[in-house]
Amino acid sequence: QVQLVESGGGLVQAGGSLRLSCAASGRAFGICTMGWFRQAPGKEREIVAAISGSGGSSYYGDAVKGRFTISRDNAKNTVYLQMNSLKPEDTAVYYCAADRLRWADIETIASRYDVWGQGTQVTVSS
Repeated sequence: QVQLVESGGGLVQAGGSLRLSCAASGRAFGICTMGWFRQAPGKEREIVAAISGSGGSSYYGDAVKGRFTISRDNAKNTVYLQMNSLKPEDTAVYYCAADRLRWADIETIASRYDVWGQGTQVTVSS
């Protein structure tokens, strides 16, 4: 069964760092486009970052540019999100997602991702 499992969330003070991991099961994840999304209470789900199957292309939402870095290790079927200089407004549930029909480029629309993890809470205190 296809599955994504996120880890690494937690409570951190403003200015701190966290690294999220997303472990994927199934060989197809090694080459498909992956994304990180987040959803804060009362807000819509928004894209944080996305990465192509090879890792050669990446995308960042405006709110996290210059602070977050997405990467992947296809040998381990794992995608990472390094989050630095965290702000209270980064507080949200962070979700990992896979678009198994895409590998060469980036996808920013949440509805086009077909597999989702359960989410991990990130809380940034001021």
